[in-house]
Amino acid sequence: MNYQDYPKQVVEDIVRLRRRIEASGLPPKIVDSNLLIGSWNVRNFGSVYQEWRENSGSPKRNLRAMAYIAEVISNFDVIAIQEVKSDTSALRMLLDDFLGSQWWLILSDVSAGSKGNAERLAFIYDKRRVAPTGLAGEIVLPSTDDGDPQTQFDRTPYIVGFQSGKERFALLTAHIRYGDAPEDRLNELRNLAEFIAVEIRDRTKTGGEEKNLIVLGDFNIDDRGDNPLFRAFVSTGLMVPSQLLNLRTTYSTKPKFYDQIAWFMGNVDLLTNDRAGVIDFVDAVYKELTPRQTSYRVSDHFPIWVEFIIDRSDEHMLGTLGIDPAM
Repeated sequence: MNYQDYPKQVVEDIVRLRRRIEASGLPPKIVDSNLLIGSWNVRNFGSVYQEWRENSGSPKRNLRAMAYIAEVISNFDVIAIQEVKSDTSALRMLLDDFLGSQWWLILSDVSAGSKGNAERLAFIYDKRRVAPTGLAGEIVLPSTDDGDPQTQFDRTPYIVGFQSGKERFALLTAHIRYGDAPEDRLNELRNLAEFIAVEIRDRTKTGGEEKNLIVLGDFNIDDRGDNPLFRAFVSTGLMVPSQLLNLRTTYSTKPKFYDQIAWFMGNVDLLTNDRAGVIDFVDAVYKELTPRQTSYRVSDHFPIWVEFIIDRSDEHMLGTLGIDPAM
């Protein structure tokens, strides 16, 4: 990113945004040491108003907003993006004009049917740090025992395999149905949790590609506590890092916890030092606008993240010395 080409106001905002990113606890990328995984619902990520100035009409995402989105994403090794539209011009501009040639993406087709809201799911990754393993696919529910088809997800979840250093992992991202009432979301959450547990977790025991499965995205869960939606999400063993449990993931006045990162403890052998968080950018950028106005330009969701450790040198040395690393 060439900050010399940015207007002064944008650079000032980015300085404040960097302070928010640092305040979230997100560590820097360290070669051959850590792996930074994120998830972000970028509101209605489709077209771009190709000017730095604000549009005098209805609010639109412009180059100024793209600079802020790129600034956030550049801190990750790989990030799942929800609410990408059928029009991918903003996504392509993000890579071509802001992030640069060292970044690339993998994205799904548009979800079929009106309930899918013409959305895609995407992964953006830093090619210097992460590479795809070749695994990629959409999650389709199997037929019932009687051979009858099941109602599928409004927006088909998407799974992709990656490798960082010698560590392989799979990311499964989803954007669960919203619905006017929480109960409208329960079936999708239950179906996804059961599918992941039976069709993916259990299959890895016989050598499946999806070892080190991490589930992340917008699950439209209002609360991470004693809430039927959250209970459905974790009903088959998925665990959300404790560092994320009390952090809201939207700008709304009433705290919402729509976005999640989770995995099956005991089925992931990636190392972690228990660092995870949320980047709250409200009032750091577009200080002249309300949070609601900002949400149409950047997003109404905050990015969430988890750090994993890919440096196993200490573990290897202890093993060489005949010491159990778990002790």
